[in-house]
Amino acid sequence: MTMLTVRGRVRGGRLVVDEPVELPENTEVELAIADAGDDLDAADRERLHASILRGAEQVERGEVVSAEQVLAELSADSSE
Repeated sequence: MTMLTVRGRVRGGRLVVDEPVELPENTEVELAIADAGDDLDAADRERLHASILRGAEQVERGEVVSAEQVLAELSADSSE
């Protein structure tokens, strides 16, 4: 059995693949959902959204550190 990965979308309640597939007519296929979501409960999701909002507010206030600075600090820490 050969494994073939094909991307598609749901349109009008039907699964539609994004590219042609060379399979014989009436070939049975098994579909697996690539993005099954997450396992956050309501409280976890609320905390996540609050954290994202706090981060966005920090960015607006300019309370950020560049990626270069973070990498430099990590590199310095690992060489000690």
